[in-house]
Amino acid sequence: MAIFEYQSKQELMETIHALYLLLDREFDDVNPGDKDVRIAEVDRTPAEIIAYQLGWMHLVMGWDEDERKGKEVSMPAPGYKWNQLGGMYQSFYDQYATSSLPELRDQFQQLEQRWQQWINTFSEEELFTQGHRKWTGSKDNWPIARWIHINSAAPFKTFRAKIRKWKKQRQKL
Repeated sequence: MAIFEYQSKQELMETIHALYLLLDREFDDVNPGDKDVRIAEVDRTPAEIIAYQLGWMHLVMGWDEDERKGKEVSMPAPGYKWNQLGGMYQSFYDQYATSSLPELRDQFQQLEQRWQQWINTFSEEELFTQGHRKWTGSKDNWPIARWIHINSAAPFKTFRAKIRKWKKQRQKL
């Protein structure tokens, strides 16, 4: 089974950045006052979409930072188990609830840049070969690049579709 489609660190980084730009542009025509409007057909508000990304990207980089410092890595986050992700997501939403849509977008832009810088610290082998970090699991688990992909490129695509659906439904109201 192929792990995923990236052939190099450069391709991974370029894909993430391109998908980030596409997702961010979807927020250009979202009224900042509508950031917390919930639409029944979409499971997250515009603010929650960005808060989710901010939360996960900080977590993944934090796992790596903790391991590099010799600290025990708490996954997925301190106080949460993998079967408690809903509560963890709510903590992301609560953390960023007072931020305006422009502030959220600015934080997202800054974090995407930091994410890129972090990715660039890895060698190709570290990114694409399993077992280089304890937090990624044993040699039979995902390499770092897979964790990066599922916490950036993959949800950027998914959330782009969600915000488009949100905007379409919002226009009908």
